[in-house]
Amino acid sequence: MTKQKKQQSIILITNDDGVTAPGIRNLAEAVKDLGKVVVVAPDKPQSGMGHAITIGFPLRMQQVHVMEGIETWQTTGTPVDCVKLAVDKVLHRKPDICLSGINHGANHSINVIYSGTMSAAIEASIESIPSIGFSLLDYSMEADFTGSRKYVREIVQKVLAMKKVDKHLCLNVNIPKAPVELLKGIKVCRQAYAKYEEDFDERRDPTGKKYYWLTGEFKNFDKGRDTDVWALKNNYVSVVPVQFDLTNYVLKKQLEQKFL
Repeated sequence: MTKQKKQQSIILITNDDGVTAPGIRNLAEAVKDLGKVVVVAPDKPQSGMGHAITIGFPLRMQQVHVMEGIETWQTTGTPVDCVKLAVDKVLHRKPDICLSGINHGANHSINVIYSGTMSAAIEASIESIPSIGFSLLDYSMEADFTGSRKYVREIVQKVLAMKKVDKHLCLNVNIPKAPVELLKGIKVCRQAYAKYEEDFDERRDPTGKKYYWLTGEFKNFDKGRDTDVWALKNNYVSVVPVQFDLTNYVLKKQLEQKFL
């Protein structure tokens, strides 16, 4: 009796920088031989969209040929819309894993809340699809993805090889802006308490009307050596397990005592 051939993994890929961004192309290239890769991504940049979904406007989707040998679709929606459309209209089933990125810029610490990249990954997790969001700490469209591709492949292989993977697994992976030979490896971390001290720069348009441009300075209030910010500063690839359950269980217990 012949052994049954293992079914090929379906790998869904999306992002928030748009379907033509170098990051998503590098992500697809890094894993294209690990399963059947299908890309469903926004037709334009959607950075900072968080977990937004499109309501009250029609969504459009079309197949495009921007990656050699990889089925690719672009949509008018948000990153979260892309995951929903991919499962319902493109794949007609849940993929084995969802990868989001590679984002151009950091998604460590509090950035995970605002990130379209990570919201797509979290949406997949909500839908019981193991997921990973990848970000490179380099905003340039000419960024060097050599190190990112190496660690993307390593991490995805590890997750696909897990005998029992939590269906709600969601990893937030950030990669330092450094040559591949200077990257020290992977460090599993917690999310740092760090955020932007924001300011709105007030300006005037040619008609004299006021408008505002969001600016700010990133500040780390967390000195722990087990955080994503520390790991990245020290040239480690940070891996933070995240979840969509936002319940504060410690505070819940305290409140149960007080409200009895």
